[in-house]
Amino acid sequence: MTPSPATGRTGALADVAVLMPAYNGQADVERSLASFREDAPVYALVVDDGSTPPIVAPAVPGMHVEVLRMARNGGIERALKAGIDALAERGFRYAARIDAGDLAAPQRLEKQRARMEASQKLAALGMWTQVVNRAGEPLFLLTPAADAHTLRRTRFLRSPLVHPSVMLRVDAVREVGNYGEQYPAAEDLDLFLRLMARYDCENLPEVGLDYEINEGGISATKRKKQIISTFKLQLRYFNVFNPYDWAGLVKIALHFVTPYGVLHRIKRRIYNDA
Repeated sequence: MTPSPATGRTGALADVAVLMPAYNGQADVERSLASFREDAPVYALVVDDGSTPPIVAPAVPGMHVEVLRMARNGGIERALKAGIDALAERGFRYAARIDAGDLAAPQRLEKQRARMEASQKLAALGMWTQVVNRAGEPLFLLTPAADAHTLRRTRFLRSPLVHPSVMLRVDAVREVGNYGEQYPAAEDLDLFLRLMARYDCENLPEVGLDYEINEGGISATKRKKQIISTFKLQLRYFNVFNPYDWAGLVKIALHFVTPYGVLHRIKRRIYNDA
């Protein structure tokens, strides 16, 4: 394989980069990066979104970590856009998302890259995700559908991909306009919908990530923005002939009136009983 321009290394993952936006939380950054267990060297780009003090690149065995510093805190949308552009400049083909505090399953990158190499129509590939609390205790398992057709039909009834579990094809992301700021706190769904219009998005039906619920995270602190942005996306892409789109409108209305804590208790009961 051709060496990655950014690292000068060869290997099975030379064209793959871990992409992590971070705002403070040095310890979480270190814990997440240390969780990767691969049979080849790994490159990681941490986009420091104006942290105080700044994020410092940790020394992780088998991993080259670079920190891209934003001039000021501008939000995850800008941080991810800058990260994708930086990876394109460095010649990386794939960007594997993860958030600070989440933990990767062994060989996650190898498995995702192999599947994406097998299909040039595939622009985003997620994995099943174990949701945990801050203590690492399992809460419920997210198991979105694997195939592209089902994900297109049910995209508003159920999140099609768990964002921090996703591997993205960098050129495809840039082709559809990269991460945007038009839909605050729903930048992931916005991107996935644009990708689905031109490419396939799928999930590997196995656990690839421990996703940590953080009460101070986007889902909690920006919940109203997230609901409004999701509703706007539903209206933009609404298909009157798709019953799942109608069901999605009912779901977003319930999200708007249901307290955050109650919503997670409901999710826990539903997914654990599934």
